[in-house]
Amino acid sequence: MAGITASGRGKRVLVLDHARKAGEKIRISGGGRCNFTNLDASAKNYISNNPRFCISALKAYTPKDFVKLIDQHAIAWHEKAAGQLFCDESAKDVVAMLLDELEAAGGRLLLGTEIKVVEQRDGLFHVATSRGSEQARALVVATGGKSIPKMGATGLGYDIAKQFGLDVLPTRAALVPLTFSDSQKTFAAGLAGLSVDAEVRFGKVRFREGLLFTHRGLSGPSILQISAYWQEGRPVTIDLAPDGNCLETLIAARKSNPKQDIATSLSTLLPKRLAKAIAEREGIKGHIAEQGDKMLRKLDEVVHRWQVVPVGTEGYRTAEVTLGGVDTKGLSSKTMQANAMPGLYFIGEVVDVTGQLGGYNFQWAWASGVAAGRAL
Repeated sequence: MAGITASGRGKRVLVLDHARKAGEKIRISGGGRCNFTNLDASAKNYISNNPRFCISALKAYTPKDFVKLIDQHAIAWHEKAAGQLFCDESAKDVVAMLLDELEAAGGRLLLGTEIKVVEQRDGLFHVATSRGSEQARALVVATGGKSIPKMGATGLGYDIAKQFGLDVLPTRAALVPLTFSDSQKTFAAGLAGLSVDAEVRFGKVRFREGLLFTHRGLSGPSILQISAYWQEGRPVTIDLAPDGNCLETLIAARKSNPKQDIATSLSTLLPKRLAKAIAEREGIKGHIAEQGDKMLRKLDEVVHRWQVVPVGTEGYRTAEVTLGGVDTKGLSSKTMQANAMPGLYFIGEVVDVTGQLGGYNFQWAWASGVAAGRAL
């Protein structure tokens, strides 16, 4: 987007990429259909040490602006959930669109080009690559974070930032499954593959979306969302039946069907596998008529306020994004240029701006890219 925008302004642009194919993270996103933006994108959907940093770029290039580009290329799309836009066919359509736009604007792309050394002297940036050396008055770093290293992700952008005196805030994997140990891991593994609608909370942050049990812990949209806020050593609280009232349901079942098995009573709120697993874990057997109010309240607590303390995450291997990155204090929010180094720009995920799940990170990529492209 930076290259397309700058080329469209008559600038000579060369995009260097060490990958063999362009836009591979775009290609695999959204289950192969690319959740390319979110109509509701605003500062509230982003995590940063400076929550206001993203406002200028997001206002200058909006989700509707990107949809207009998508429509110009006749790419069919649909709204899957509130504000989340996906391609009808394939994420490859978005990659092709961006490549076509760059070529039409006169920009060049060199794939399979490893970055060796970056220097600044005589008013120019010198980039030594596996294909030789390139020089330019401006250098835009759009290298992303460390997420999904098998697709080529590295910490190169952070290294360049440090080299030129910019601060880099600590990074960690985000939008990533959470992992358990001991009994909680055994419980989750026994339910691997089962998904439920759940509300997941950490502190004041909460998300109501799908939750998936895995062999190592928990995943699914609600868990990926909360992983960006979760802090090590602290519990996550989960409501496994956010539309129900477990205590009222069990008390009513005790009156209307006293000989009903406790797991069967729970299964009116939860999938049968989960209901049975909870009853077994809590050591509750027999008819519901045999359960006192104390036991029913315990089950209510387990269903609506299940507290788990993850031991960690699946890490960068499966993380969709990287939290932290180039400190926004060193950048202009309007142009993405480094305050102390004219001509040096940082855009996208390499910057300390991380979107929630749902197309927000793509919108930040487009918007920050356009901001730099207009300023170059």
